[in-house]
Amino acid sequence: MSLYSRRLLLILPLALAACGFAPAYGPGGAAEGLQNTVRAADPADKLGFDLVERLEEQLGRPTAARYDLTYVISTDPVGVGITAQGATTRFNLVGQVQYTLTEAATGAVLLQGSVDSFTSYSATGSTVAGLEAEDAANTRLMRILADQIVARLLSASLGGLE
Repeated sequence: MSLYSRRLLLILPLALAACGFAPAYGPGGAAEGLQNTVRAADPADKLGFDLVERLEEQLGRPTAARYDLTYVISTDPVGVGITAQGATTRFNLVGQVQYTLTEAATGAVLLQGSVDSFTSYSATGSTVAGLEAEDAANTRLMRILADQIVARLLSASLGGLE
């Protein structure tokens, strides 16, 4: 490692601190006001369960719910790999979550929006393997979408959500 790059590694944290950078999950960070205060709507199916599970991993289980988070999940498998015989061998699983964050006490809407992403899975092999691959892709997709929602909530809390 060159002397220049060592100096850069030593100076970078100081530069970030000087510009007001603070870790979101650190003391006084943006996530502090959201930890254990966001109650996601009860899941109605496996997709909702996976989404809420990841939200609670990121924000904590609500002990003093100040905010309610409602959501609508939609997914669509799109065949992308097709054999000469017309069999689909690979799918893109496209998903979207529309969410609304409201203040629990007043019902006032604080934030709403949607996030979307996709993941893929293979449909080759046995039926059981294909179903397991689809289930794993659904779980991955819900984790990705939950992480995007948390990022939006953190961003909004920096701008004065509370």
